[in-house]
Parts: sequence; C-alpha cells; structure tokens
Amino acid sequence: MADKPSRALVVYGDGLARFLDPSHTHLHSLASKSSCGFLTLPNSPSSESEDERVVREFALLLDACEAYLNWNRNSTNDECQNKSLIPTISERFMGMKAAVVTSNPSLKSFGTKIGFTVLGLKEYATNVENSSEASELLKLLGFQEGKTLDNSQFDIVFVHIGAGEKDKAVANDLEYINSLVGDIMNLAEPGSEVGSRLHFSVVMSYGSVSEDDDSSKSSVLVTRDEKNSNLSLLFPRQSYTMRGENQRKDVRHYHPMLIAQWQYAVTRKDMAETFSFEDFKEHGGNLVIPADRFLHEVAFKLWKAPKYGA
Repeated sequence: MADKPSRALVVYGDGLARFLDPSHTHLHSLASKSSCGFLTLPNSPSSESEDERVVREFALLLDACEAYLNWNRNSTNDECQNKSLIPTISERFMGMKAAVVTSNPSLKSFGTKIGFTVLGLKEYATNVENSSEASELLKLLGFQEGKTLDNSQFDIVFVHIGAGEKDKAVANDLEYINSLVGDIMNLAEPGSEVGSRLHFSVVMSYGSVSEDDDSSKSSVLVTRDEKNSNLSLLFPRQSYTMRGENQRKDVRHYHPMLIAQWQYAVTRKDMAETFSFEDFKEHGGNLVIPADRFLHEVAFKLWKAPKYGA
C-alpha cells in the first residue's frame, strides 16, 4: 500500500476489445507491466438500445444500478426502481471528485446525474494546444511538469472512447487509445512522482454481444475438464459469481471486460505479455471479479473506500 493516496486515470475502450491486434504496441507494453484480468457483466436485456448499453455498462463499473435504473425511465426492471434519492459519487466515496471525458450524449446526461464533472471529448481535445492530451489529463489529477501538486481538481478521471459504427471509426478509436496509453506511460515512468502516485487502468469491453458471437472463445468459466478430477467435489463456486453470501442470479460468463492496471511499486506484475483475452486468461494475475466491484477497488487506492475482498 502506498504511503499517500493515489489519483486514478481510467481509459475505457467501449466495444473495442474484439479489434485489438499486434499493431497496438503501447497497449501490449502496458499489459506486460501490469496486473491483468477480467470484469464480468450480467446478460444484456433483449430490448436494450446501444445508448442504453453504453450507460448501463458504465454504471456497472461504478456499482450504480439504482442510478442507472432511475435514469433509464423505460426500464422494466423494478429491482432498484423505487429508490428516489440517488447518492452522488462524492457521497458514496468519501468526497471523491470525479470527471468523465466522453462524446456520448446519454453518458454525459448520466454522468451529470451521479455527480461527475462531464467534459466533452471533442471540446476537450480542442482546448489542448501546445501540450499533449496526456499531459492535460494528468493535469486534471494534479500532475504537472513531472510534479505532484498538493491539491488536484479531481481524484479520478474516466476517459470513455466508444467504438464507432464503421471500421474506420473503430480503427481511429483504438489508435487514439494506443497513442494515449503510450504518452501516459512516458510521463509516468517508474520512479517518478507521477508513476508512484498515478493508478492507471485500461478497460476494454466487447460492447454489444449477439447470439452469433462464439462465446466458447471468450469464456471465463472453469469447466470440469480444467479441474483436477480428484478435487472436483470440493471445487467451490467462483467468487465472481457471488455477492457476499448470496449467489448472483445473472452472470455472463463470456465476453468480459479486459482490464490492465499499473502503478509503480503498488500493483503486482503478472505473467501476461499482451493485451488479449487469451493471455489474460492464461497468465493474468487479477483473475475475474464482477464489474460492479471495480470502482470499490480503485477507490481504496485513493483512500476513498475500505478494502474490498482479500
């Protein structure tokens, strides 16, 4: 554990995981230095629109079921609907100051509802003049010219990059993230003030998943064939399928979010060498956790939440 609270940057590639390839060298380099694993999601509602999916999956990263269902008035799920007063992110996490950079109008609306400062992606990029976008993002977190300021505008900043509808847009989104990750890692080199205080996460999701997708190639389930037959009767329920003592009723075991996390001298490096499902499953150190536990884990590093789990 660090002797001072971290500040967090989360780059979220929404719907881009399936398009990663060997040319995205900065993402693979990050994975080779990071602790890697998966964030599982529930199954998507059959009638869900793309905008609803974008907001719902972002809400899951924040463990904000109630806020999402309140925002989505057309939802038929009454599980969380009756809660009228939705706490903000600051109220839930000890005054945590949070921002999201996105070009998605629905996500802007939802972010404002739960207390995020919302920065438009295009407007934000336009305001970056002589300095790089990476430098400007770090400045929001109080990192400036390689130094850590005592106070920062935000404790955590999410950068949401959504997959476009055409191949060219997808390629541009991935190249943007790949370049941004390379710039961030250059500014947060090991041993620097930035590297020791910046908790950096890159999350890649598969976006909309249809029945035509081959789930067998992206399943996090441990099958009977993968178990030691001598211990099969003792094999416990996997922790990601549980919430406290209760089994989760809705877990999608395939197409999870991929996550790599890095902070110098804080996160543990595992054996993964590439940012890919196969490498994370075989060599990742973080294994599998539900997506709604993500922010709790990060907030602990920011000294804004108690430790979740082991």
